[in-house]
Amino acid sequence: MKYSLEAWRKLGHFATLHGHQIFIIDTLRRDPAASNKPVLLLVHGYPTSSWDFNLILDELCRDFRVVVPDLLGLGFSAKPHPHGYNMAEQANIVEATLAHCDVQECHVLAHDYGDTVVQEMLARDNAQPQSRYLSVALLNGGLFPETHLARPMQKLMAGPLGPLLARLTTRGKLLATFCSVFGRHTQPSEAELEAVWQLVNHDQGLRCLPPLLGYIRERRQYRSRWVGALTDTSVPLAVINGSADPVSGAHMVARFRELVGEQHFVRELADIGHYPHMEAPAATLSAWQDFIAHLS
Repeated sequence: MKYSLEAWRKLGHFATLHGHQIFIIDTLRRDPAASNKPVLLLVHGYPTSSWDFNLILDELCRDFRVVVPDLLGLGFSAKPHPHGYNMAEQANIVEATLAHCDVQECHVLAHDYGDTVVQEMLARDNAQPQSRYLSVALLNGGLFPETHLARPMQKLMAGPLGPLLARLTTRGKLLATFCSVFGRHTQPSEAELEAVWQLVNHDQGLRCLPPLLGYIRERRQYRSRWVGALTDTSVPLAVINGSADPVSGAHMVARFRELVGEQHFVRELADIGHYPHMEAPAATLSAWQDFIAHLS
């Protein structure tokens, strides 16, 4: 763990976007020299936050101005309840984050839930005459509903008993599910687990987990649009994937190659699970840097 939660929060600021307080880190605010660097947008997963990228942030900042929000309902951002969370709204908030930070074009690195947010952003972008995205790299995530193998706890919480289960969820139950998607030899530390628990609980966040899981239904509903976002884009794509992930590991990469094509950058990380940027930060960073080097 490179940044404590307190240190991470001090890196950011809050902005009111679409009526909600959104936590944003924009490294230009602490490094004026970043104004001369290309912008990298980071989009995190469920049920965690921008803090997931804490192990690779400093390295990314060497060559990039980094912008990373906490999505609505997660991390330090507002957690409205009741609220009908959906991917269109999350994409609106990320796009508003870019506008708030006066970003015209950027590279993108996303994970998990953030992958689907970015697929919606790409679908919108594909309809424009010129793309605002210089590249898009996707870490482990449910790019295709048919290859997304949700954990039992997620399936139950996404159903009608979700609100009750959220109230009954204990630290042990939630973190056991969290650990189950990591690689056998790359389990999170106790400090990382405590940080995840604190972030999920921040501002009564547990009650937001069931409605946020509406993304599972949305992935089926908008499959054509979001898969088409990948197959139709002219933006350079990369998949950097922990192969041992039981949710979206090697089987997801095989589907990506089948549907999207072999022409894109793919790096599979053996024995790594669902959180490659936490489990193998150096290998994840190296893979992403190789992808960016491919572009020049």
